[in-house]
Amino acid sequence: MISCKSRALSTVLTTVIILVASVVLASGVVLYGASLFQGGTQTEAISVSDVKIWVHATDANGLAWGAAGVRNTGDKVVSVDKIQIRGIDIPFGQWYPDVTVTPTLFQQALNHTGWSGVTGSLTNNVACNPVTILELSGGSATDDICADVATGPVSLTPGQSAIIYFKLTNGTLSPLDSGNNAGVSIFAGKTGSPRSVTIQGQS
Repeated sequence: MISCKSRALSTVLTTVIILVASVVLASGVVLYGASLFQGGTQTEAISVSDVKIWVHATDANGLAWGAAGVRNTGDKVVSVDKIQIRGIDIPFGQWYPDVTVTPTLFQQALNHTGWSGVTGSLTNNVACNPVTILELSGGSATDDICADVATGPVSLTPGQSAIIYFKLTNGTLSPLDSGNNAGVSIFAGKTGSPRSVTIQGQS
């Protein structure tokens, strides 16, 4: 009788142990799957706004500039590494990014500040030397873009915004392109998309 009760007790304990082990294993699988899902849902994404292209209205050299607002709308750090106009890459040495812009400044319309000399530079305010300054509204210093020449991709943390002015290589556009559309592509790795922008002539 005692041995029979012992065997019955062992059977119950074994069943309980198996059930507990199954629950623990199942919970582990669920937690692991959830962690994989959460890691997989982190995305790289940027939004590009207020893209502008300006060409000198009379200069035969094809002096031209562009500007755009870029915001990291994803969950990961991204690096804006390509600006392309009509299939032609703009070298980093011709980018002028400002990654310290306020939300209010970011929402302002980007403007052309005027041509400076025959080299095709934009008119700058000396208040920001030795970096380049580009006035958006002509108001106080808080309305200005202060930007060094880029030396590589522009890194943006999640939620961070930047305004990038960029000089097109001479001859990419001509005065005859004023009023026409141009394909502009701004990418951070594989995220981004081309868009069509109307070229504005500026004298």
